[in-house]
Amino acid sequence: MQLIIGNKNYSSWSMRPWVLMRQLGLHFEEVALRFDDMGEHSAFKRAVARYSPAGRVPVLLDDSFAVWDSLAICEYLHDKFPGRGIWPEDIQDRARARCLAAEMHAGFGALREHCPMNIEARLPEVGARVRAEQPGVRSDLARIELMWAEALVASGGPFLFGGFGAVDAMYAPVCMRLRTYGLVTAGTTNDYVAAVAETPAVAAWIAGALAEHDFVPADEPYRSRR
Repeated sequence: MQLIIGNKNYSSWSMRPWVLMRQLGLHFEEVALRFDDMGEHSAFKRAVARYSPAGRVPVLLDDSFAVWDSLAICEYLHDKFPGRGIWPEDIQDRARARCLAAEMHAGFGALREHCPMNIEARLPEVGARVRAEQPGVRSDLARIELMWAEALVASGGPFLFGGFGAVDAMYAPVCMRLRTYGLVTAGTTNDYVAAVAETPAVAAWIAGALAEHDFVPADEPYRSRR
């Protein structure tokens, strides 16, 4: 299998299947494409078009068969590798984990818009301003903290349904955002963010992001330089 990804510092969607596959020991070859201005005829768009008609990363290639959506990749891997812990075994836990993952996939637009993933940066002053000025961000944070707290109480932790799985991979970039923008408030949230960040696959992704030393202006709304 091959996984086509973008910059590790910025590409939240690429991070999700990468850390899931790495953490669960599903072997794959990484193919990294550098983000640029992301215009219709940019080098990135031309490169990713070789793998996906959607023109976005990530893309999973399995013997040339392409799956080009993060959640669809999780489901494909669950079918291909049953019993590997991608989703919980219990039918109700599995349904609830999918609900949480789908909520991330389709929602939290304010947090994503105002706090784009930027693992290398530390921008707590931006986070404080965004929290104060953007009610949508406050609403997203409240919902995230509530759902995490409920899941962690039910499972006993350290991850949302016990062991690290697809739902935790879906929320790993959210954990990175909370760290970058200093948005953690509840102790339970802080513990979960720390557990995710210390997971070997996530730690490896973070190390890769820090090693890129690549500043992409289109992904830096709050800084003109590093």
